[in-house]
Amino acid sequence: MTQAQEKAIKLHEQWRGKITVEYTCPVATREDLSLAYTPGVAEPCKLISKDVDLSYKYTRRWNLVAVVTDGTAVLGLGDIGPEAGMPVMEGKCVLFKAFGGVDAFPLCIRSKDADTIVDTVSLLAGSFGGINLEDISAPRCFEIERKLKQCCDIPIFHDDQHGTAIVVAAGIFNALKLTGKPIDQVRTAISGAGAAGIAVAKVLMALGMKHLTLCDSRGALYDGRGHMDPFKQEIAKVTNPDRIQGGIGDVLKGADIFIGVSAPNTVTGDMVASMNKDPIIFAMANPIPEVHPDVARAAGAKIIGTGRSDFPNQINNVLAFPGVFRGALDVRASDINEEMKVAAAKAIASLVSDDELSPDYVIPAATDPRVKDAVAKAVAEAARASGVARI
Repeated sequence: MTQAQEKAIKLHEQWRGKITVEYTCPVATREDLSLAYTPGVAEPCKLISKDVDLSYKYTRRWNLVAVVTDGTAVLGLGDIGPEAGMPVMEGKCVLFKAFGGVDAFPLCIRSKDADTIVDTVSLLAGSFGGINLEDISAPRCFEIERKLKQCCDIPIFHDDQHGTAIVVAAGIFNALKLTGKPIDQVRTAISGAGAAGIAVAKVLMALGMKHLTLCDSRGALYDGRGHMDPFKQEIAKVTNPDRIQGGIGDVLKGADIFIGVSAPNTVTGDMVASMNKDPIIFAMANPIPEVHPDVARAAGAKIIGTGRSDFPNQINNVLAFPGVFRGALDVRASDINEEMKVAAAKAIASLVSDDELSPDYVIPAATDPRVKDAVAKAVAEAARASGVARI
């Protein structure tokens, strides 16, 4: 165990959890108690019983998000169980509060059955203003999100999919400015056709990208290929228009952009060298990327991003999800749709001015204090424009 790992263990023992519950009302006197609890509390209860939407006015529901996991895909550790995922979920709740002013509460569910998880969350949805799905393995995560969107009237957001997609799209948007290549003309190869890879593809296509190919462990996805689940079949129908076949090395030949959401060391320097001039490399496997930045740079990469904080252009979901939920909650959105995701990506990208833009700075830092308000405003405006805002 390294020194840093030992320190993390000691601190978690010291903290005994990273979140707590605080109350907002006074309870020092008998009158305080009579207003905050019985008999006074009966009055808002009666009003909410006649109009459920008043729960947003008289309770904390307006600002409360559930962070839901089954512990099957936790932080690169895999299927470690819901209790073992709890430290990560608590950490996520801290990020919601610190970077979005959003109260969040972890719900770690002891089931791997998609319908059980959907039933559990839908039955609890009346307590929350939004649901953030976290660290649920594919392809069940797609099914769970889809079913929850059908049965819940609050935003359902799988951060491993959509948070990643938003931040990647923001970085690509700015990187293309530097290379001068139009988004509708570039060729992109995505290594990884799970939750993140498919979501990234969808957001990039919403931004105007046309030539995009995903690869899984069996090679390039294309319409009609065998050994694909329904979600891969769906994305295969709208990607890889040239029906490229083979592995990631074949797909990278002549490509302008590589996006990695897969496994360490899957791309070589020779593969990068086979790409088009001034390629963009976003290698986000953590902690070891698909190709090391030094290797990619030596092979001709112009712009490199990773999931790590010790290299430039960190692709960090904290740039997206706190502001996305802040904006959605502020307008009591019933959904977080594609328009809101695209608006969030553009808002993040806009924080790097043309004067500041450089190969080592295509995306703002995760701790940039401007991010929350910029993303929240853009998301709220997009929610209103797309008809999902309720206030």
